[in-house]
Amino acid sequence: MKTVKLLALATVLALGAGPARPSNREIYPDPSKAGADLAAALKTAAGTHKRVLLDFGGNWCGDCQVLDLYFHDAKNLPILEANFVLVHVNIGYKDANLDLAHRYKVPVEQGVPALAVLSDRGALLFSQETGQFKSMRKMESSSVTEFLVQWRPARAGCSAVMLSC
Repeated sequence: MKTVKLLALATVLALGAGPARPSNREIYPDPSKAGADLAAALKTAAGTHKRVLLDFGGNWCGDCQVLDLYFHDAKNLPILEANFVLVHVNIGYKDANLDLAHRYKVPVEQGVPALAVLSDRGALLFSQETGQFKSMRKMESSSVTEFLVQWRPARAGCSAVMLSC
């Protein structure tokens, strides 16, 4: 756990000049791929009974970079992989895929990263309307864990406090 926090801290320090500074990590694909990526995710979700997690952001965004690190840390990755199909939606410099953000009621103008959760059939279950994760660099990985646990699909025999269901 200390290694993950140190890695996150190193990333934050490397990105520290501000959100407009480009990063070396390309998390968000070309904006033109969002529609196809979403369609593929919905097909996968329907077949696996997972939820679709839409992550709106950009490669220039330091908080988006930290969120992705937290998604893939040792505690969150198993929850993410077991319950969600993750789709990174590139919003460019807040000038791309705004139609998708609008469709899923995600006001990217309030900050990114911004998330939406869809059912395995594509119904909107949650949209992050107030920019809760826009200051991800100041948050802990546990806030991502809580989010993932809250929005994962219910499974028979699982309770909200069981992280490994």
